[in-house]
Amino acid sequence: IAHMGWMTAIMMYSPTMMILNLTIYIIMTLTTFMLLMYNSTTTTLSLSQTWNKTPLITSLILLLMMSLGGLPPLSGFIPKWMIIQELTKNEMIMMPTLLAMTALLNLYFYMRLTYTTALTMFPSNNCMKMKWRFKCTKKMIFLPPLI
Repeated sequence: IAHMGWMTAIMMYSPTMMILNLTIYIIMTLTTFMLLMYNSTTTTLSLSQTWNKTPLITSLILLLMMSLGGLPPLSGFIPKWMIIQELTKNEMIMMPTLLAMTALLNLYFYMRLTYTTALTMFPSNNCMKMKWRFKCTKKMIFLPPLI
């Protein structure tokens, strides 16, 4: 819903940028949900338990969450920056200011999920030689190209 506000704001001035923004967010959201399905994650508690099970997949989820939040070096920031530039070019100063301020709420949500996953580790005993969890048998053929 928050990303739809960005697309609605730019639709009148640059429809191609709106399509680009929609495509980028569909790919990032689809990849995030596929990674969450791969880990069978349904709650934030189960998200904090995935770090011990699959650290590489969990770090990809963290990267995608921060990208969806719009942190500057990541790909979720680029469409927002382009929309802000286009709106200021068309002399609409209040709209990008309002969008940037509300994007902080969105960033807070994604950073809270990132904090829960990375900094609140679920207690585990990694000294065992035998794995007590089974490997995931889900076939996700579209996951590697999306990542």
